[in-house]
Amino acid sequence: MTAIDDRMTGIFENLEVPEGVKAELIRGEIVMMAGPDLVHNLIVECIVDQVPRALWHRLQTQDLAFAHEASEPQPDLVVIERGAVEAPGRLVPAPAVTMVVEVVSKTSAYRDYHVKREMYAGGTIEAYLIVDPFKGECLLLTEPGTATASGVPDYAVGQPFKFGDPVRVDALGVTLDTGEFGTL
Repeated sequence: MTAIDDRMTGIFENLEVPEGVKAELIRGEIVMMAGPDLVHNLIVECIVDQVPRALWHRLQTQDLAFAHEASEPQPDLVVIERGAVEAPGRLVPAPAVTMVVEVVSKTSAYRDYHVKREMYAGGTIEAYLIVDPFKGECLLLTEPGTATASGVPDYAVGQPFKFGDPVRVDALGVTLDTGEFGTL
């Protein structure tokens, strides 16, 4: 990281965010957005309900840390195996995370499909589920770390699913029922 990245990280950590606003540090840029709508929250709730609490922490306001990246994203859902991280702190190291979920909004589509895809793959997060209520579909990305021809980290496997189709997430040992996912 550069000195500018370090300064942005310091600014971000001391930022006072108004209620109802979400802020993330994405590659040295502070990104602020309005809180999610009801469809978004119901999709996240539906996923949380299907991931067994006995085996997994299902966190909705968890910031992640990346070793070589001036980024501290806060995915819509972070799934961590119980016992994988026990230390206190605001940031969870990306390699300790098993799955992240992002629900696409009007302003987040590019970041969710491209920027965060690269970040999460580079952070070796085993599964990344993009839920797109505008398209009525999900994209499950697995096998992280594969580099594209330009050297950008990516996932080797990408499986699209229409809302209503079951989504098998082998990393968690669950099949998600997407029949209740709403559209926008």
